[in-house]
Amino acid sequence: MLKIAFSSIYAHSLPENHRFPMLKYELLPQQLLHEGIVTQVHFFEPRNVSVQEIVTVHQLNYWRKLASLTLSPAEIRAIGFPLSTALIDREIKIAGGTIQCAEYALTNGIAMNIAGGTHHAFSDRGEGFCLLNDQAIAAHYLLSKKHVQQVLIVDLDVHQGNGTAKIFSNNPMVYTFSMHGDKNYPIRKEQSDLDVDLSDGSDDEVYLKLLQMNLFAIFSKIKPDFIFYQAGVDVLETDHLGRLSLSKEGCKERDKMVLSAAREHGIPIVVCMGGGYSPNIRDIIDAHTNTFKLAQELFF
Repeated sequence: MLKIAFSSIYAHSLPENHRFPMLKYELLPQQLLHEGIVTQVHFFEPRNVSVQEIVTVHQLNYWRKLASLTLSPAEIRAIGFPLSTALIDREIKIAGGTIQCAEYALTNGIAMNIAGGTHHAFSDRGEGFCLLNDQAIAAHYLLSKKHVQQVLIVDLDVHQGNGTAKIFSNNPMVYTFSMHGDKNYPIRKEQSDLDVDLSDGSDDEVYLKLLQMNLFAIFSKIKPDFIFYQAGVDVLETDHLGRLSLSKEGCKERDKMVLSAAREHGIPIVVCMGGGYSPNIRDIIDAHTNTFKLAQELFF
C-alpha cells in the first residue's frame, strides 16, 4: 500500500505572506482524496526527526543557532522566511516524515512525502526556504543503519540541489544527480556527481530526451539500492520562477521515467514534492497529483 507523509503543520506554520505558493500542502491531500487516488488510510502523521539524526548531516553549531532562533540577520535573509519556532517544527516534521517514508519504501517499494525535498539546506546553513536537508538526513539514516549501500538522489526541481550536492561531495555512497535551469537560482552552483544544465525555455522534447539519456548513463555506471526523488513542478511553463517550458503532460512523463526506472530495477524510492510557483494553484496541484497517480499505477 502507498504510504504518504502528511501533517497540517506543512502549510499552517508558514508566514501569511508566503501562504499562496504553500497552499498546495493542504490542497494536494484533498485532491488525492477527491479523485479517489488514495483514502485516509494511505496517510500517516510523520514523527519528528531527532537531534541525533539532524546532526549526522548538519553541524551542531548551526542546529543550536536554528533551534534557539539566534541565526544572524544575514543567515535568516538567505533562508527567505522569517525565523520562528513553528517554521523549525515544520522542518523537523518533514525530515522525520522522509525517514519514515524511506522505511516504508524498503518494504512497499515506494513512499511519498507531501512536502520535503529541502535541497538548498547545507550542513552549516539554510538557503532558499530550506532549513534542514530532509533527503540528506534520510539517506544518511539508511546508510548508518546499513539498510542500503548505495543511494541515488535524483533532483529534478528547476533549481539545482546545491545543498545536497555539497553535503555528499565526498561521499561515494551517495550519487547526486541534478537537472536544473542553468541561469536559475542558485547563481553559484555546487558540483553534483552529475549536473545537467538546461537553457531557458527548454521544452518537453529537449527535457525528456536529456533525462532518458542521463538516467540510462547513471544506471550503467552505478547500482543504487535506494532512490530519493525530488519531484519539483517548477519546471512547468506556467511557473513564474522556473523559466523552462514543460507541459503538464511532459512533467508527468518525467515522473513516469523516474518511477518506471525504479520499478524496473527493483529499487525502493521515496518521492518528495519540491517546488512549484505557478500563479494558478490548479497547475501545481494537477502536476503533483499526476505523480501520485503514477505511483499507484506503477507500484500497486
